[in-house]
Amino acid sequence: MTGPAARPRATGWAAFWNRGGWWKAIVLAIVYLALYELLQLAFAPFTEALVDEQNLFATPGSVFAGLVLRVLTGSILLVAFAWSIGWLPRPLFARQPVRGSWWMWFAPVLVAIPIVLRVLGTDYSAYSGGVIVLTFVAGALIGFSEELLTRGFVVGLLRRRGYREWPVALLSSLVFALLHSVNLFSGQPIATVGLTIAYTFCFGILMYLTMRVTGSLIWPMVLHGLTDPITMLASGGIDQAPERVLDNPMLALAAPATLLLAVGAVVLLVFIRGDARGRAADGEPPRTDGGVDVTPSGVRTDPDRRPGA
Repeated sequence: MTGPAARPRATGWAAFWNRGGWWKAIVLAIVYLALYELLQLAFAPFTEALVDEQNLFATPGSVFAGLVLRVLTGSILLVAFAWSIGWLPRPLFARQPVRGSWWMWFAPVLVAIPIVLRVLGTDYSAYSGGVIVLTFVAGALIGFSEELLTRGFVVGLLRRRGYREWPVALLSSLVFALLHSVNLFSGQPIATVGLTIAYTFCFGILMYLTMRVTGSLIWPMVLHGLTDPITMLASGGIDQAPERVLDNPMLALAAPATLLLAVGAVVLLVFIRGDARGRAADGEPPRTDGGVDVTPSGVRTDPDRRPGA
């Protein structure tokens, strides 16, 4: 008998998630977000004395209590869930089941340009060494948790259900963007939250393409983990625009570079193709129901067709 070995049949809890589905992806995101926010409320009585409400980045203790602890608990929740359904390390950290095309390299380049500009333009003297270190630790955890949830679980659940890569990219980026709508509850203006949602949708498309072209979830985690902390240090806050950017040519250039990132994401989205055929990892047999491959539109009759680029 030739061909890939059959995937061990999971039962119960794991089997429920292995079957995938768009609604399961949404439920997972909502439940995670609810637990994340509830844990922050539970921690608040013990951490509020450490957090500087006027300037989160005033002291290392403020950064740890107000930022690091939050994303650390979120990361632990997601790792525990991944372990419970048997998705660690595969399929989450296995090679991508659909290959990337050369043009997808534009995605990590577009993300790297504003990172470099902000790295060069940030006034590090405004912060203590502990604040800078902990901000990058927080960024690494943000990149890990948000990419694990959206490019890991959400993409995997959509692929397992047989969706082609264009809707996978679109829906996973939409879920990622809508996660940031909770900023409304922190008192941010509606316009600011709206711009954040639009930006994160575009950023999500580029993270998806980075995952495709590098073949791994690790690289979007790395780029995401660098984007958030250097943006926070450059602006002095979370989801804020830096003041007096015109006095700093590097930060002044970061704004049009970010706009280019957003436009580039929309353009690149048009060209996304591919089909994982029910797989969440390279080398994994397609998910089958009754011995035939299943897609959202019905039964596929060409099980030997290779996925497109």
